[in-house]
Amino acid sequence: MNTLLIIILVILIVEFLFDKYLDYLNLKSLQPQLPKEAEEIYDAEKYRKSQEYYKVNHNFSMITSIFNFVLMLAMLLFGGFAWLDEHVRMYTSNPIWMAIIFFGVLGIASDIIGTPFSLYHTFVIEEKFGFNKTTIKTFILDKIKGYLLAAIIGGGLLAFIVWIYGITGKYFWLYAWGVMAVFMMFATMFYASIILPLFNKFTPLPEGELRSAIEAYCSKVGFKLNNLFVMDGSKRSSKANAFFSGLGSSKKIVLYDTLINNHTTDELVAVLAHEIGHYKKKHTRTGLIVGFFQTGLMLFILSLFLGNPALAEALGAKQSSFHLNILVFGMLYSPLSEILGILMNMLSRKHEYEADNFAKTTFNGEALASALKKLSVNNLSNLKPHPAYAFVHYSHPTLLERLAELK
Repeated sequence: MNTLLIIILVILIVEFLFDKYLDYLNLKSLQPQLPKEAEEIYDAEKYRKSQEYYKVNHNFSMITSIFNFVLMLAMLLFGGFAWLDEHVRMYTSNPIWMAIIFFGVLGIASDIIGTPFSLYHTFVIEEKFGFNKTTIKTFILDKIKGYLLAAIIGGGLLAFIVWIYGITGKYFWLYAWGVMAVFMMFATMFYASIILPLFNKFTPLPEGELRSAIEAYCSKVGFKLNNLFVMDGSKRSSKANAFFSGLGSSKKIVLYDTLINNHTTDELVAVLAHEIGHYKKKHTRTGLIVGFFQTGLMLFILSLFLGNPALAEALGAKQSSFHLNILVFGMLYSPLSEILGILMNMLSRKHEYEADNFAKTTFNGEALASALKKLSVNNLSNLKPHPAYAFVHYSHPTLLERLAELK
């Protein structure tokens, strides 16, 4: 067996086992009885329901992840990627079209295989626990829109990157880094203005008590409020959220309608104060800069691998190509990607604490704590995940950690 293929298989197996071990730890850390520190957050019945919700999702995730893992192993061991590459070459020898068709077929096949799992999760699991508001029509339209966006944005970006590789040689990574930096900047600034409205309806928050309270707070902290919207999150789920998006004049604060329906005015202003805290503390800009450097590092390492025929040979292919090289590179890069992801989660948790503290000092810590409790209960969140699981996977501190910090 090819040495590089063995390395890839070892990486995939170790990552899978590590992930499943964390899942096991998290499942075993569930406490059947309501913890004392959670008594003022959950009642006994709601807590029992949150534990059941986690277990059902855990079991479902276990099935889907094992299925996907076995499928990936089969593709690698039986030459599935090489087989697809050979068939693509029957239709075109253009490297741009080969890459688009190759990843397009993989993406469509992956989505078709995953759709039954997605349907079950949405219309069985989420429905059982009272979260699902998605209709079959919305589900289908989301799929169609997702395909179109993937074809236009994903296909266009991929074509541009392959074209750059073909004309720049060893300096490919620098040019590609510039393209990716522009794309990331554009996505950060306009994602909530261009992409999200394709899926959800955004309406300006109407005049009234809530808007007046928000405007008074924004005036107090010197935040220029241009774009404050309500999103119809209830179109798909009863779960609630809020988020800040954009940079400069494109910045936008979005509140889910489900959030507004379940919280008091003070709680909503506190949530918005938290989002403004992210802006005031320059978290969006920091995340973007870190993302720039991560992308540059990845592209530089990628440039060291591109053109090496051993990468395509590891998949059983007879000819080297850009699309096979980046596919293999993605697998080899995944351990470093996992480490960088953990570091990003650490940074994100730090930012969440800072935004909470901003809301506490500029508005009302008790109102924010009350809002966080309601969000946790309404979303049936797991209050006490295993520390190792939370360390690896959580981009936000746990509710109990945030409440302790607010106190």
